[in-house]
Amino acid sequence: MRIALLAPPGVQSLDIVGPAEVFWEAARRLGDPNAYTVQVIAGSADPVRGTGGLRFVADRHIFDPDEPIDTLLVGGDPSFAIVDPAMVQWLRRRAATVRRLGSVCTGVFLLAAAGLLEGKRVTTHWECATRLRNEFPNLDIDSDQIFIRDGNLCTTAGVTAGMDLALALVEEDYGRDLALIVARYMVMFLKRPGGQSQFSAHLAAQMSGKSRIQQVQQYILDNLATQLSVDNLAQQSGMSIRNFTRVFRQDMNMTPTEFVDAARLDAARLLLEDSAKSLQQIAIRCGFGNADGMRRAFVRNLGIAPGEYRLRFRSAWAGTSHAPRTIRPPAGHRTRASSP
Repeated sequence: MRIALLAPPGVQSLDIVGPAEVFWEAARRLGDPNAYTVQVIAGSADPVRGTGGLRFVADRHIFDPDEPIDTLLVGGDPSFAIVDPAMVQWLRRRAATVRRLGSVCTGVFLLAAAGLLEGKRVTTHWECATRLRNEFPNLDIDSDQIFIRDGNLCTTAGVTAGMDLALALVEEDYGRDLALIVARYMVMFLKRPGGQSQFSAHLAAQMSGKSRIQQVQQYILDNLATQLSVDNLAQQSGMSIRNFTRVFRQDMNMTPTEFVDAARLDAARLLLEDSAKSLQQIAIRCGFGNADGMRRAFVRNLGIAPGEYRLRFRSAWAGTSHAPRTIRPPAGHRTRASSP
């Protein structure tokens, strides 16, 4: 399969390098270098200057004769101050010829400029979502997602989300076993499902700017199974209940109770995806009390019961009909090392 990565001037380097590494590693693990052929395509024959001081010498440019493309992913420029009209025209023409089309991070701006997103549900980096809404008010934008698949169109959140998408495409093409091997080797989660937020309570805790609030958040994450009333948390902070609640909301844009609920849901979702623990065990460990309480919280916040969530998100593409191929280690690669 030929994977084309379109690199506009000023491209976020990881938008190109991240997916390319995932596809390359998948082909290596299959022992078939032709399983994926990755090409970087630029707007001209000149090297593309990316972020981080990197430069890309493209394999092809948009004025070369067309070659078949299976999957076309568009990298993003963090500023996108200038959109190349020639690149937009090329995208309009080539989009109709590919099996899958997608963007990484702000690459969605190029797809939108080419008129390829009408009637589609899309996402982008959370920091750029407002700008995307203002410039393209007719789009259905969900900035809370890691990646979104709408038909043959895939759009992703921030730069590392391009690797999540690439891994999901590998799973779609060659099966879960290969995707899991690649994820382990690259020290990634098999997936951060598109149904999950770009932010979690754990990430929010890391971003907190006030040390006492941050300490309380860490206390919450470390003690999910205990009683986490606002009174208890205020005592942990050394503040009055009223002052603690005010400062917490000001700092985090949510109440302490909402943060506790989000932290418990985060922890339960991870255990449902990545462990064989029973629903009752997970409910107790995450502070829901029992499986019934956890079920109510899931339905209320996610619109899905825990058991159904586990079935749906045990694979990045639920219900895929693609059967895994037999995976062989690449030549000269020891079997033991193939499952880091």
